[in-house]
Amino acid sequence: MCYCKNNMESGLHHECGVLGLYGVPDAANLAYYGLHALQHRGQQGCGIVTVDEGGEFHRFKGDGLVIEVFNEDKISKLQGNMAIGHVRYSNAGCKGTENIQPFLFHHNSGDFAMANNGQIVNYRQLREELEDKGSLFQSSSDAEVLAHLIKKQGIDKDQPRIYSLKEALNMIDGAFAFVVMTGRRIYACRDKYGFHPLAIGKIGDGYVVASETCAFDVLGAEYIRDVEPGEIVTLDHHGIRSQFYAQPERHAMCAMEYVYFARPDSDIEGCNVHNYRKESGRLLFQEAPADADIVIGVPDSSLSAAQGYAEASGLPYEMGLIKNKYIGRTFIQPTQSMREKGVKMKLSPVKTIVKGKRVVLVDDSIVRGTTSLKIVKMLREAGATEVHVRIGSAPLKYTCYYGVDIHTPEELISSSHDVEEVRRMIDADSLAFLSHEGMLKAGHRSDLCLACFNAKYPTRLYQDKK
Repeated sequence: MCYCKNNMESGLHHECGVLGLYGVPDAANLAYYGLHALQHRGQQGCGIVTVDEGGEFHRFKGDGLVIEVFNEDKISKLQGNMAIGHVRYSNAGCKGTENIQPFLFHHNSGDFAMANNGQIVNYRQLREELEDKGSLFQSSSDAEVLAHLIKKQGIDKDQPRIYSLKEALNMIDGAFAFVVMTGRRIYACRDKYGFHPLAIGKIGDGYVVASETCAFDVLGAEYIRDVEPGEIVTLDHHGIRSQFYAQPERHAMCAMEYVYFARPDSDIEGCNVHNYRKESGRLLFQEAPADADIVIGVPDSSLSAAQGYAEASGLPYEMGLIKNKYIGRTFIQPTQSMREKGVKMKLSPVKTIVKGKRVVLVDDSIVRGTTSLKIVKMLREAGATEVHVRIGSAPLKYTCYYGVDIHTPEELISSSHDVEEVRRMIDADSLAFLSHEGMLKAGHRSDLCLACFNAKYPTRLYQDKK
C-alpha cells in the first residue's frame, strides 16, 4: 500500500498480488507466468527478484502489465532457482519505480527481498519511530517498514533470520501477506487475522506460494494448503516448515476477495470463488426476487452470481452485456471526454437480447453509483422495458484500512443514501443488496471481514488513519 493521495475511479482496486518460488529451475520464467495469472490483482507495476546459486540477488521491475515490463532477454538475466514476484495497483501520486515491489535490501547480516499484499494500519507510527532512530526510507510503501524492523531487531548477526522476522511481525498490525526471500530460503507470512489469501503448492521438487491458487494451474503446481493466520511458513532444503509468530485471532478473510477481487477459478480457504459467487446469486434471489423476463450479469466478476440468480429464479440467463477485452486502461485516456465514454467503450448491450425485456441486472457491488447509472441507461436505450438491479454483496458504506482503496466514506454512494435513494440515483426500477448473513452463508463461513459493509473492524484503528 502506498500512502499518497487516492484517485479512485468508479470501480474498486486491490493493492497487489504476491508470488514465491523455491527450488524450481528457471524460477524467473515461471514467476513471469505466475504473475500473469495474478495480473487482475494489480495492473500498474510489477517486479521479480531471483537468487542464483552463488547467493547473488537479481532484480527487474517497472511500470505496466507483466507482459509490458518483461521480455525474454530481461527474464534470462534473472538467474536462480528461487524467485519472488509482485503485481501492484498504485494510487495517484504513488507511481515510480521506488514504490514497485519486490523490495531488495542489503545488510551485513545478509541481503533479502520482500513483497507484500495488504496494508499495515500502524505504519505511520512505526515509520516515525524508525526514522527517529536513523532509518532512511526509499519509498512511500508501508511494506518497507518490515525490512527496517527486521534490521533493527536483528542485533545478533549469527542468529537465524526468522527470529528477527518474528519479532518484526509482532510489531506490525493490520492486513498482510508477506513473502520474504533470503539467499537460502523463502518465508511466507500471514497476518493473525487472515485478511488476505496466501496458498502453498508443490511444483516438481520445489514449492510455490501465491496470493491465489489460479497461479498454480498455469505453473502445473499442486495445491498443498493455505498459510494460516499468524503463521510463518519456511521453504528451503528441509522442505516445508512451520511456526507461529502469533496466535491466530480470527479467520477474517476480506469478503471482497470472494465478491470481486479473486479470479473465479481460485480456491480461497477451501471455497471456490465461482461457487461462492454463484451461491450468493441464489441467495440474492431468495432475499430479493424480481418479476422479470431475463437475467444478465455485468462482466466479468458478476457473471457467476447472475448464473446463480437465474438458476434459482428459473429465468433465462442471457449474455446481455458484452465486455470489450481490448479496451486500454482508462487511466491513460488523454481527455475527460474520452474518460466519460469509458463505460460505453468497455461494455456494450446486446440489443436483440434486452429489447422489450424486463431485465434483472446482477452486479457485484455499487461504489460511486456512476457506473451503475450508465449501465442502466445503456440497457434502457437498448430497449429494456424494466431494469431491476441486484447486488451480490451488502451496501459498501465504510473506509477500508486493509488493502482495498476505499479511503473515505464520501467515495461510496451508500454511505450517505439509503437503498431507495440509491435506486432513484441509478434510475433502476428496483434495487436490492445481499444481506450480511447471505455473504457469510454463500461461503459456508462463520467469519469474514465485513468492515467496509458494517464498520466492525478486526484491528485497532490508529489516529493517523482518521
